[in-house]
Amino acid sequence: MKNDQILDYPSRHESFEHWFQTPLGRSLLADQRRFLDRKLAPLTGARQLQVSVSHRIPLTNGTDFSQKIMTTPKWFTSIPDGVVVCDADELPFPGDSMDLVVLHHTADFSLYPHQALREAARVLRGEGTIALVGFNPVSIWGLRRLMSRNHAGPWGGRFLLRRRMEDWLHLLGFHVDVSVTRFFRLPFQRSGRKGSARLGERLTGNGFLPVGAYYCILAKKRVSARIPRRHAWRQKNVMGIPGTVSASRGCPPQNLNHPDD
Repeated sequence: MKNDQILDYPSRHESFEHWFQTPLGRSLLADQRRFLDRKLAPLTGARQLQVSVSHRIPLTNGTDFSQKIMTTPKWFTSIPDGVVVCDADELPFPGDSMDLVVLHHTADFSLYPHQALREAARVLRGEGTIALVGFNPVSIWGLRRLMSRNHAGPWGGRFLLRRRMEDWLHLLGFHVDVSVTRFFRLPFQRSGRKGSARLGERLTGNGFLPVGAYYCILAKKRVSARIPRRHAWRQKNVMGIPGTVSASRGCPPQNLNHPDD
């Protein structure tokens, strides 16, 4: 973990975002969207939150939630409505305020992946659902990351074990409902699509050989109490909902909701 903290994962967000514009990146993202839309379609509620490396990579557009919020770690000159600028390990939302939280490769590119998961658990209401998406190190993609000297795109991420993420969720009071690996193309732009995908699906259809490029874990929060923080919250860093979203770091303070407003 010490070596991971030395690396500047936030500086690799932009490269990873651009990778999603490549043929392989678009194919991976399309698979993630299809799977999440299918699994999360029965869910309804007031608020959905997606924590990602960029607000320009939306998922779960087909879900039925009244308010959909996204986070982005970097300030831009024109931030659309419904987007919050903040770090994944310090979310500017009240506890128990979200019905669904989607972490899209958040742990892969966070300096503090465990704290990012704790924050997601804190803002999620009791019986709410968390969807956790990350790269699978026990795969050909994980092998390429270990062998590659190129840290652009996904190869600059952390690639945490799926079992490790499940253990963290259990410690935070979650019950894991779904845990799978998906996407069986080789990690190269010119890799064959149909053949490798069909072979992978046959090998993993019954839960064997969980060697897909990414994992997806769906879990339900079993407790309604708030998750304790590492330190006390300052009220100015907590965003009021509903209303105009704002940033906890690096953003104009006039957008924050203060008790005296």
